[in-house]
Amino acid sequence: MNTSLDSAIAERICVLNRTPQPLDGSGVPSSSTRMPVPLSVRLMQYHTPRLSRGVVELAITLIPFTLVWYAMYWSVLHGHPWLYVALLPLAVGFLVRLFLIQHDCGHRAFLPTRRANDWLGRCLGVLTLTAYEHWKRAHALHHATSGNLDRRGVGDIDTLTVSEYQARPPLLQWRYRLYRNPLLMFCIGPAFVFLLQNRIPAGFFRAGWRHWASTLGTDIFIALGVVIISSRIGFLPFLLVHGPIMLVSASVGGWLFYVQHQFENTSWTHADQWNPREAAMHGSSHYHLPAILRWFTANIGIHHAHHLCSRIPFYRLPLALSGQPELQQARRITLWQGFRSIPLALWDEKSQRLVSFREAALARGSA
Repeated sequence: MNTSLDSAIAERICVLNRTPQPLDGSGVPSSSTRMPVPLSVRLMQYHTPRLSRGVVELAITLIPFTLVWYAMYWSVLHGHPWLYVALLPLAVGFLVRLFLIQHDCGHRAFLPTRRANDWLGRCLGVLTLTAYEHWKRAHALHHATSGNLDRRGVGDIDTLTVSEYQARPPLLQWRYRLYRNPLLMFCIGPAFVFLLQNRIPAGFFRAGWRHWASTLGTDIFIALGVVIISSRIGFLPFLLVHGPIMLVSASVGGWLFYVQHQFENTSWTHADQWNPREAAMHGSSHYHLPAILRWFTANIGIHHAHHLCSRIPFYRLPLALSGQPELQQARRITLWQGFRSIPLALWDEKSQRLVSFREAALARGSA
């Protein structure tokens, strides 16, 4: 991986479908032949981050997280379990938001310069247990291949087609069903990813030294942070406070990533038919959450717009949504509707939708 590959991927992320416009004699597009400006081009008006807004968004997330964390430590120290339980969702919300700020840094969408984004992303990676440079490259590949059946396996939820699943031997079918079990998918799996898998450049062992430097460097600073804090308050209190925050945050993050692309009427096509705009509009959800959850999740639910142009800062996504009618026409998924996607595990190429194991079995039996 190198910066040239990053640039190539970035060009894919903001889908620029510019259409040449015939000119009249004055060099201005003729009104009779003027073509409509593509949505992806119109979205570029929203993609400039502001330093002042970025500083404010970081401050109103990081400072409250620190205060809530200390209050949870105080509740552990003085034996106030109910206060601890009441504060845990707040701490989780702020940590999830910090991860999504890191996410925007990876897209160069939070601060005006690449260097500022990268350094903030690296620092936040210590808090979120996510090696920034390694994650940034893996996530860029996810954006460049999302919904492409021939390029699965990097930064996505493993998804088999019905025919692929039915062609597998029973043991491999059982393994895939286990992987898709909600307990593994939303509890054990996210904890494994953030606590263990992120400690190495998983999937990129031979992709160059940058991935190793990113993961091992992050690991060193995480270890230093744990040692320093534990030396002040003790390792057990640190574990009692930060352990549950990290575990629940990982599950929330895992769920958000899942529901962004795993829903009944999503889109999967083979490479010869794959179109980045269609994959963004139809293969990424508009997860419409209550206002307070939209704030804590940094508007990541407006995921179809994010995939159309990932350079848009999260605080400008609502403006893009309200200003572009095409984005409003995308099918919305509410908080509760999202839970209905949990049983869906196989892509049915015939009906062009995600189906459950039971639906696939019934269809095969009636065939």
